[in-house]
Amino acid sequence: MSAIHLMNPISEQELLKLKAGDRVLLSGTIYTARDAAHKRMFEALERGEELPFDVKGQTIYYVGPTPSKPGHVIGSAGPTTSGRMDKYTPSLLDLGLKGMIGKGYRSEEVIESMKKNKAVYFAAIGGSGALIARTIQSVEVVAYEDLGPEAIYKLTIKDFPAVVIVDSEGNDWYKIGKLQFQ
Repeated sequence: MSAIHLMNPISEQELLKLKAGDRVLLSGTIYTARDAAHKRMFEALERGEELPFDVKGQTIYYVGPTPSKPGHVIGSAGPTTSGRMDKYTPSLLDLGLKGMIGKGYRSEEVIESMKKNKAVYFAAIGGSGALIARTIQSVEVVAYEDLGPEAIYKLTIKDFPAVVIVDSEGNDWYKIGKLQFQ
């Protein structure tokens, strides 16, 4: 099965076609945010403040990239465990976030929120940070620069490899795939 090429932000029409287990190559613009950035965004929302970028229709990559080496735009950029963001995720999905990239399982609360908001969860392969870094063409700090690697970055990517783990209908490849291979 060949990979599906997708441009970020992903149109709702394309997003709804994706099924758990689909291999994708993502291009376009995505944003990064890890634990500390998610906490700050959540606190800003609780205070009634705007987020540092409009999440509507966007994809967030759970990564804290390492510093870039000379001649590179970014250092290693492998995914971090997504479950650490679960307590903040439903709020962002309600604001229109459509995609998340990370590794590991998502809570039932997040999956239900994804179904309600028609969003998708992609997994990137852990341990492949150097390979993933090669798909990143540009990096720009958007907010929370004081957090260093956990700041929010805007990334321009080309052919970033990922797998649809949870589709917009709530189908979870970690559960479905396990059943198929038993």
